Amino acid sequence: MVSHLAFLAYLFLASLVFALLEVQIEGEAGWARDLPTWRYENCITRALLGNRPITGYHLYMHLLVIALVHAPFGLGLLEFSLAGELRILAFLVFFWVVEDFLWFIVNPAWGFRHFRQDRIRWHARHWWGMMPRDYWIFMPIGVVLYIASWIVAQLPAI
Repeated sequence: MVSHLAFLAYLFLASLVFALLEVQIEGEAGWARDLPTWRYENCITRALLGNRPITGYHLYMHLLVIALVHAPFGLGLLEFSLAGELRILAFLVFFWVVEDFLWFIVNPAWGFRHFRQDRIRWHARHWWGMMPRDYWIFMPIGVVLYIASWIVAQLPAI
């Protein structure tokens, strides 16, 4: 139970720090709207990203976070395992959802009261109920990955 709580606490802390950093970078303009970065959009990016372009900022930011969360394997601190990789993937999925939500909460230009479909242009077309579609899709994926990591860790070593 302690490891689950530690996972959640670390997830929240890492997401909060990254959201605070992103607010400093993006300001009130989400989805890198005012950043000097390249943007690419086609039918594939529109389908995968909910009508948002892929930007150099987002691509390299995601690659950096992927590299950092895999650091224990890359630095030889932990031996690679399927359970560990599943836990890292669960963390990544949860991290991006929680970080995205916290970006609105900690951003002085937004706040919780502006976390609405009619205010967030880059999520507006794909909003289900009280939050963006991406949250509804990726949170269950994160749960499945997390549970799978726990199940695989319980299996006897081969």
